[in-house]
Amino acid sequence: MFHTSITRSADTQVGPDASKRGFWRQPRGLFAGLALGAMLAAPLGALAQNAYPTHPVKIVLGFSAGGGTDAIARKLAESMSKTLGANMLIDNKPGANGNIAGEAVSRSAADGYTLLYNTSSIASSPALYGDRLNYDVSKDFRTVGRTASLPIVLVVPANSPFKTVQDFVAYLKANPGKLNYGSAGMGNVTHLAALTFEDAVGIKGSHIPYKGEAPAIVDLMAGHIDYYLATSAGAIPAVQSGRLRALAVATAQRLETLPDVPTMDETVAKGLEMSAWSGVLAPAGTPDEIITKLNGALNKALKDDTVLSFFNTQSAQANPSTPDEYAAFLKSEITALSKIIKAADIVM
Repeated sequence: MFHTSITRSADTQVGPDASKRGFWRQPRGLFAGLALGAMLAAPLGALAQNAYPTHPVKIVLGFSAGGGTDAIARKLAESMSKTLGANMLIDNKPGANGNIAGEAVSRSAADGYTLLYNTSSIASSPALYGDRLNYDVSKDFRTVGRTASLPIVLVVPANSPFKTVQDFVAYLKANPGKLNYGSAGMGNVTHLAALTFEDAVGIKGSHIPYKGEAPAIVDLMAGHIDYYLATSAGAIPAVQSGRLRALAVATAQRLETLPDVPTMDETVAKGLEMSAWSGVLAPAGTPDEIITKLNGALNKALKDDTVLSFFNTQSAQANPSTPDEYAAFLKSEITALSKIIKAADIVM
């Protein structure tokens, strides 16, 4: 069983700078005032960090509102707001597989008031974009912590002729490329999940990328695309309301939220388990004290009964961590997803 967001059991396992304070020279007659200012500067700086946050914090998300990741981010932000005593506001900036949001946050002030709610896509971006990526994932951010992981679910429109995953696979084997599938973006985890599924069962579909999960699911419900490897948070509400049909889940055990839906492991792809993950990043240079405070609020939110109750409805798994643990995990995912992208020969 693999730790990564989209691997098979036979594949490779995945699983600041301090700010500088300027100064200027005072006339000799004001030396006493300068000395007093120097005495007060350090305590006031520490006080400012201890008082953080004093106004709303913006959490930038690189995908459209209404998707599964958006819903989870908003639930966590609501809980963190109570702990920190300031509003945590989600700012959706969809596009370029989350890189528009990533670039915006990488160039933001390192004061803790602009954060990035990142998905697995940030780990695939270095391999997808190379030198064209306008930020360095490893150098331009500080890790705050992981948030949640979401299993992948194969879904089709409610009126689809496919009632079982076996029928679906049999059709595509006989008719390669005849069905269209959506993703939340080129190189997004939902795209890589589809490629991994194709490789596992020996099929081929035609890819149509979207700017996030929400628009992909809307088009799937309308019948504009034929199938989608969705996150559980994106799929479950639509399946339970009868607007989509789930054919299989990429988990070791069946989901409590979809007990009648078989796993890929028990049907068409032995050992296949896939999930998407997310986390929170801050601009490089954000002070340790602020990172520590944010990490504490995030981990508290991940133990909040209200949050966990919501997670259960989405089959989401809470992933509390330290900043260092998240940094190590992110590094391993960049390596793992790079291998998948190169093997699939994905070109942006």
